Amino acid sequence: MNPRERFARTVTDLLDEDRSVALVYAEISGQLFRAAERRHPDRVVNVGIREQLLVNVGAGMALTGLRPVVHTFASFLVERAFEQVKLGFNHQDVGGVLVSAGGSYDNPGGGRTHQAPGDVALIDTLPGWTIWTPGHADEVEAALRTAVAGDGRDYVRVAEQQNSRAHPVQPGRMHVVRRGGRATVVAVGPMLDPVLAATAGLDVSVLYASSIRPFDAAALRSVLWVPDVVLVEPYLAGTSARLVDEALVDQPHRVLSLGVGREELRRYGTAAEHQAAHRLDPAGLRRSIAGFLETGVSAA
Repeated sequence: MNPRERFARTVTDLLDEDRSVALVYAEISGQLFRAAERRHPDRVVNVGIREQLLVNVGAGMALTGLRPVVHTFASFLVERAFEQVKLGFNHQDVGGVLVSAGGSYDNPGGGRTHQAPGDVALIDTLPGWTIWTPGHADEVEAALRTAVAGDGRDYVRVAEQQNSRAHPVQPGRMHVVRRGGRATVVAVGPMLDPVLAATAGLDVSVLYASSIRPFDAAALRSVLWVPDVVLVEPYLAGTSARLVDEALVDQPHRVLSLGVGREELRRYGTAAEHQAAHRLDPAGLRRSIAGFLETGVSAA
């Protein structure tokens, strides 16, 4: 089962289990919600292709005491309806769970309208959001269940690419995958498998983040033997760089930010081709990380 299908099954189960849970969507993934609509017509709403309305309806449900799960592609949910997210949820100070699909370039055939590498950076301009970046279908379920059980503002980024195995999921906590004596590589969500392949044989630590906000500065500092950090994110490169700098503000350090570049790739291609073009495949990551290590100065 892919991550998006796992999301749909999990939200359907949550609707069965908890009468305070509601689902609002805008056509996208509708084929996966048929059972939920039949069983809970009063708490499943398809607003059609009206993304600003989608977010406003979710915020309105939150004002009545419901726990809304609001879903569509990231480019529509975060970018197109950002004002509604800002005002409907933050300004009114209500909680909800926004769940996106599409990632940065899961659907390259849809063109730029369906690509959203800047979604996490945009959500990050608003205070009080827990941002989940699951890298496996099992992590999608764990993140969603934790988010829905709370009362805060949560953004769950569901991407098609996934790692070969799941890891522990805790809000704002990173998992130590490997300890090494040189740089520390932070792999976010589905970037873990490419990072592990790229760093095979390199003496580096690897941290894994299935939740990137809040940022786990304590975990970073706990494994940091040499003050060199490589940040590998499946969205806009450098999105979390400022938080690495804040975590290491008391010591000189170097940061290499890898992720989706700012330049628009205008050829459709495949998701794998986009990944390679942004040098986020194992070969591209290996070149970038090895070059970073070669130019570093060894710690005393």
